Amino acid sequence: MTLTIYNTLNRKKETFIPINKDHVGMYVCGPTVYGSPHLGHARPAITFDVVFRYLQHLGYKVRYVRNITDAGHLENDADEGEDKITKKAILEKLEPMEIVQKYTLEYHSSLDLLNCLPPSIEPRATGHVIEQIEMVKKMISNGFAYEKNGSVYLDVFKYNYKYPYGILSGRKIDDSLEGTRELHNQSEKKNSVDFAIWKKADKKHIMRWPSPWGEGFPGWHLECSAMSAKYLGKTFDIHGGGMDLMFPHHEAEIAQSYAANSCTPSKYWMHNNMITIDGQKMGKSLNNFINLEEFFSGKHEKLDKAYHPMTIRFFILQAHYRGTLDFSNNALAAAEKGYLKLMNARNTLKNTNPNIISSLDIQNIEKKYYDALNDDFNTPVLIAHLFDSVKFIRALKIGKETLNEKDLKKFTSTFEFFINNILGLKSITENKRKNNAEEMMKIILDLRNKAKQNQDFTTSDMIRDELDKINIQIEDGREGTKWNIKNKSD
Repeated sequence: MTLTIYNTLNRKKETFIPINKDHVGMYVCGPTVYGSPHLGHARPAITFDVVFRYLQHLGYKVRYVRNITDAGHLENDADEGEDKITKKAILEKLEPMEIVQKYTLEYHSSLDLLNCLPPSIEPRATGHVIEQIEMVKKMISNGFAYEKNGSVYLDVFKYNYKYPYGILSGRKIDDSLEGTRELHNQSEKKNSVDFAIWKKADKKHIMRWPSPWGEGFPGWHLECSAMSAKYLGKTFDIHGGGMDLMFPHHEAEIAQSYAANSCTPSKYWMHNNMITIDGQKMGKSLNNFINLEEFFSGKHEKLDKAYHPMTIRFFILQAHYRGTLDFSNNALAAAEKGYLKLMNARNTLKNTNPNIISSLDIQNIEKKYYDALNDDFNTPVLIAHLFDSVKFIRALKIGKETLNEKDLKKFTSTFEFFINNILGLKSITENKRKNNAEEMMKIILDLRNKAKQNQDFTTSDMIRDELDKINIQIEDGREGTKWNIKNKSD
């Protein structure tokens, strides 16, 4: 079983061979946290969650790094304009770091509901300004960057003399020059295609740091270069992200890595395609996005109803990560139906009794599962094979097919493993039980609080003590009453 990955850099599938045997370093571009997470954020998170899960299953020790961009990302991904986070902070009358905290928590909460495993490391740009300044110094020292009026730019023409610019996106410098126009403060650049790796902060810019070139902030592209190098080394195995990041962001990362470290940052480049709505890319910049919370609640004009996080996850996995995925209520309804079919088949299999003989080649089924994922993480083909297994399970139920005890155990564990552990699909009923428990505890704690307000401390203490007997501990604090399940050792 040989894993192949489509390498965007070389435009072909390549056998995956890690730089260091049995170890994989993977960096994925995370969100700029200035708004609620939407479906466009869910796709790369789920895509690389499956990659993470499968690589670990193959026996690799994976260091998965996914960043949080909390500074330096200007409007329209350009070198001029307002900082996206600062602009949102002004609109909401909050500090920029309050905006960062608010939307980072929303992002994490949504990914938890989508059953995405947390990355090994989740660095923030603002926590690595020193590393970014040092990388800028290297680029200047190597002759590929220059300072002008407190800002530092990468000299793309000079870089291109030694290293080819545009090797990832296929764009040439001449193409980039076409249609460009003179913008505010762009005249300080040697060439219009040069991009900022450090920007001078004007009086309105709240987020700023001291540097050898004056107070400023790092360029958006620089942040990922510095953080990936810090945690994964100058060259690591996999760099992932959305296709919309290929240019200019990832192209700039490659240039910065060569300019500072004389090497490519990543061996394999993986890009998930976009999600469209009415034929257009879904995203904040186009104001046509649907927040994940809106999907979960159904509170959006384009939604017919609420959709469970597992339906959203299944919907995304039904398409290959490199293909476009078009949103519609019909597509989500079909995904919901397919997801429930899988879960019902899983439950049916658990209650199936073995026979003396087997009518199915278990090894062949398992091979098909692995072949799908080894072919560039082809989740739709894997799902198709799982549905073939669903047909077999139905036949098994009515006695048209049979499995002996050994094969039934093997088939059950394999079927469940690929659904639960690789695709990351959980049962809706399991989540409902959890939600019901939380609602029940809310009612109990409300009753206790009312008893305390009425100075009925006997009832209040009785509720606390009875909960304690079943290992539920409650704590009263300034922010209200919290509860948790005690460990047996407590």
